[in-house]
Amino acid sequence: MGYYLLYESMLDCVLWARDKFLNKKTGKMLPDRAQIYVAAIEDSDYMHEKKTFWDNVYGIDMSCMATSIFKDPMVDIVPANAVMSDCCCVLDIDLVHMK
Repeated sequence: MGYYLLYESMLDCVLWARDKFLNKKTGKMLPDRAQIYVAAIEDSDYMHEKKTFWDNVYGIDMSCMATSIFKDPMVDIVPANAVMSDCCCVLDIDLVHMK
């Protein structure tokens, strides 16, 4: 379903395919639900690594890129000890019934 489903506007394509190809009486849609969870993290090593990467990219100073690296959503693995809060479901979409 793409990267974040909503971020790449993939939801429209998923719903279009569902409406075009899924048999309403016997069809099953998997996954049938999309959920987005958030949790607060603190990982200064990760932040430092992401920011300093742009200081020297194959010998080229691209540090101006570091100012925008945290504006877009990211998918990454977070160490358990970096999670500072409980997770919370902020969006729960029923992909079978939504319009």
